[in-house]
Amino acid sequence: MTSLSTHVLDAVTGTPAQGMSLLLAAADGTPVSSGTTDDDGRARLAETLEPGVYRLLFETEPWFTAAGRETFYPEVVVSFTVTGERKHLHVPILLSPFAYSTYRGS
Repeated sequence: MTSLSTHVLDAVTGTPAQGMSLLLAAADGTPVSSGTTDDDGRARLAETLEPGVYRLLFETEPWFTAAGRETFYPEVVVSFTVTGERKHLHVPILLSPFAYSTYRGS
């Protein structure tokens, strides 16, 4: 079994993206879990993921709107594969209103 966490950082302000809504779904769209980033921009979304393809949706537009900022991306979706070889996966994003990047963290 594999657990999953994320971390969202605002690249413009250099601060954690607090209070961003997240949705984890299986490849077929079936919801697996949801959450909100904490004061440090982090969230644990699953403790027991089976191998397969998943999609992690970051609800960016409501978060930017609440901060009084415009964004080009209403949402960011990161698709990834769980193979079962790792006990934990970390999928962070570095976010700005007009760009984002992600990587497989540790």
